[in-house]
Amino acid sequence: MKRSEVNSYINEAKTLFDSISFKLPPFGFWSPTDWAGKGHEADEIRDNQLGWDLTDYGENNYPSLGLLLFTIRNGNYNRRQQYPKGYAEKIMIVKEEQVCPMHFHWKKREDIINRGGGNLVIELYTADSMEELSDENFTVTVDGVTRQCGSGDKVILTPGESICLEPYMYHRFYGEKGKGTVIVGEVSDVNDDDNDNRFLEPLKRFPAIIEDEPPVHLLCNEYPPAQ
Repeated sequence: MKRSEVNSYINEAKTLFDSISFKLPPFGFWSPTDWAGKGHEADEIRDNQLGWDLTDYGENNYPSLGLLLFTIRNGNYNRRQQYPKGYAEKIMIVKEEQVCPMHFHWKKREDIINRGGGNLVIELYTADSMEELSDENFTVTVDGVTRQCGSGDKVILTPGESICLEPYMYHRFYGEKGKGTVIVGEVSDVNDDDNDNRFLEPLKRFPAIIEDEPPVHLLCNEYPPAQ
């Protein structure tokens, strides 16, 4: 991806968040120059990968296979004494038919929330003993109401609706065609992308970026060390 594309998607996301009066914390607006002067007081942001995050899963086709995220808060399983939070929160942008690919988490339980915009389609399976797609039936809860699902069923969340995804529950999601871009929230256990993501097909975590212009904001894997 080009840096100009990343900048454009981030600026678009800020406008969309404002459209539903969802306010980002101050570090969401720090520039690279701001980051250059940050010391250890900002270590929680660095160490827990808070802030802007964008991925094309290494496939270089972001409009079809990609996700933009902003991580607002997070704990850290590897540094529990320093960062004891047992929870995480994100806000995300999912465009029409833009897929977040099939995956599950070994540890993380998460609520996926449609915060506004279009409809979010979530395709669901359970994992079998070999961590492949199972053909077994299962239950999920949608806003506290139990729902019976079959292998590969789709749950469509309209604005305001949410679903609880348990560990070992395969899921992929995308914006429903013709309904517009979706602003998606996530409230979960600690998010550990390095050790708690099991994609059905192996994929890269971060994009390769061509620096055709300066970054508006650094991504969460780009922060400089403390000064």
